[in-house]
Amino acid sequence: MKMEKIHILGIAGTFMGGIAQLAKAMGVEVTGSDKAIYPPMSTQLAQAGITVTLEEDVSFLKSTPDTVVIGNAKSRGDAAVEATLNVLQPYTSGPQWLAENVLHDRWVIAVAGTHGKTTTASMVAWILEYAGLEPGFLIGGVPSNFGVSARLGKSPFFVVEADEYDTAFFDKRSKFVHYHPRTLVINNLEFDHADIFDNLAAIQTQFHHCVRTVPGNGLIITPSDETNTDEVIAKGCWTPLETQGKQNADWTYELIKSDGSEFLVCYKGTNIGTVKWPMTGIHNVRNALSALAAAQNAGVIVSHAVRALSAFTGVARRMSLVGKVKAKEGGGEIIIYDDFAHHPTAIATTLQGARKQLEQQSGQLKNVKEKRLIAVFEPRSNTMRMGIHQETLPAAFKEADAVYAFIDPAWNWALTPEKFSQPLVVANRYEELVTKLLKALRTGDTVVIMSNGSFGGIHQTLLQGLRDVI
Repeated sequence: MKMEKIHILGIAGTFMGGIAQLAKAMGVEVTGSDKAIYPPMSTQLAQAGITVTLEEDVSFLKSTPDTVVIGNAKSRGDAAVEATLNVLQPYTSGPQWLAENVLHDRWVIAVAGTHGKTTTASMVAWILEYAGLEPGFLIGGVPSNFGVSARLGKSPFFVVEADEYDTAFFDKRSKFVHYHPRTLVINNLEFDHADIFDNLAAIQTQFHHCVRTVPGNGLIITPSDETNTDEVIAKGCWTPLETQGKQNADWTYELIKSDGSEFLVCYKGTNIGTVKWPMTGIHNVRNALSALAAAQNAGVIVSHAVRALSAFTGVARRMSLVGKVKAKEGGGEIIIYDDFAHHPTAIATTLQGARKQLEQQSGQLKNVKEKRLIAVFEPRSNTMRMGIHQETLPAAFKEADAVYAFIDPAWNWALTPEKFSQPLVVANRYEELVTKLLKALRTGDTVVIMSNGSFGGIHQTLLQGLRDVI
């Protein structure tokens, strides 16, 4: 049966908002609701002509949608969910809708892993676009080369960010089990999402279920040096493998610049070409290797894919420049970046990349020491709020010269300053945090703001405050 009308509960999330855009592009009438909606998703949905209402409004049922697509943030007790169930309205999950309506006849390239999914998926989509293949994609962020998080595309290829989080309140399998990829990237694997997984083994089981769906004529790409992913593959694998890493891998790299902004790519011992791009960090170099492997599997000539990466401009909220504030007197400036990092490993790699970038720019060690790296973070993920990474957080900030944190009193846990190797400043209100930063920052500082949420909008508040005081 052709689907003509859907309503999406939880439409403000990047994934569900992407579903909305894909459905609209297919000619489906789309409406949606959520408790709140902000840019960039509000902008994308408005541009697509999709109407969004507050979640308390259940009048959407009167329009008799063919199905209601329910986001995984929704649960029993939610007014819209209860109303949907009470009238026997057909409903489904976002991943299931995607699988049945978009992915069923596509060559799916899925990018999974604890870290780097959004960036790597964006790289793959851009390489295919650069090659003239016009891929479809659904990504949990906004690739700068495209300006949107989802697109139906015109080719058989569809790139999807494959999240291990659960599908919906009525389907506790990981999202990626629905996608049936022909090409699967597993970037890395760590314990995360403690609100739904009891331990690492439980996550590995879900990854193994995903591996089971990849056909024998497909490809799985993994790191060459991560035990956790090796253990997943050891559970059973019926698909060819390729690996990426510094050495002992199919895809390897040699740094030309220490910050990762320029590097040589090698495939099975043969030099393929050089990537020179605005990205930094070894993690992004390795993301690039995974993307190259996936693109080659889809038929893109590797040397052409390398040139595509040199034109890759990144993803919103992945070391995105918020702004630079130049001092009115005496020269110098303060630079502010925004990043999505919210796990100790992601925080560490983000700050390592920022530090290497400072070193690359300064050239001499004595100049580097004059430039401070200031980390500002909000541990708002469900796992963080549960205190799972509380003990490992201090080491993640090794590269920072000072750490500023927002801790909501309702989380009922605290950071221990003695465990940090640098000064730690904690605030329980966003305004208080900005005030403390304005007093402490000086020209030459690089500020990296890290959160997987909006962080109370402090990015622009801090930027404007600095313009007023320096």
